[in-house]
Amino acid sequence: MKGVRVARRLAGNELRAAASLGRWALRRPPQGVGEGDVAAGYTGPQTAMMWGLLFVALVETVALELLIPWPVVAAAMLVLDVYGVLAVLALHAACVQRPHVVRADGSLWIRYGVLFGLTVPPDAVASVRVERRYPQGRLVTVSEDGVLDLAVGGQTTVTLELARPLDFVRPLGARARARTVRFHADDPRAVVAVLRGGTAAAPTGPG
Repeated sequence: MKGVRVARRLAGNELRAAASLGRWALRRPPQGVGEGDVAAGYTGPQTAMMWGLLFVALVETVALELLIPWPVVAAAMLVLDVYGVLAVLALHAACVQRPHVVRADGSLWIRYGVLFGLTVPPDAVASVRVERRYPQGRLVTVSEDGVLDLAVGGQTTVTLELARPLDFVRPLGARARARTVRFHADDPRAVVAVLRGGTAAAPTGPG
């Protein structure tokens, strides 16, 4: 049953990412950003890597088409390569379309594309500061003492100390609890200023 749930979640994520790719291509506004909200982009560290992966994938596609003498195998590899290119684009598009959001009511919505989302109510924020770190591991890691790292390009730039533990859902559906949240924002000082009640506006970041 667990495998079925994970498969369904992965399929749902792919569909939502594909929808984000369409919105990105049509230059639609970011999702989940209402009037009075402030959007904070986080795609800066991964943009160059994404274009690099796409270039490698395109070179590989051309090379395989020239080297594989069997039409059926070449066609199958072409389908897989096109799917890989679209998957990378969809992942990035989902991140552009789903930035972090500081809502008008003071709550913070921390996101990573369609893979992660955590809402922090205003009364759960104990303190927030700019702090650049380079955590090891996957996109989402949680230490034994409840420190959640949501790294982009292997780095985080904002550290949020919570007044109380908050539950969240990992990308594959497992549940965990955090007492401290460290995440990346392209303009961390602006995000911190808004969360502290300042007037600085966090940009949406590169697309």
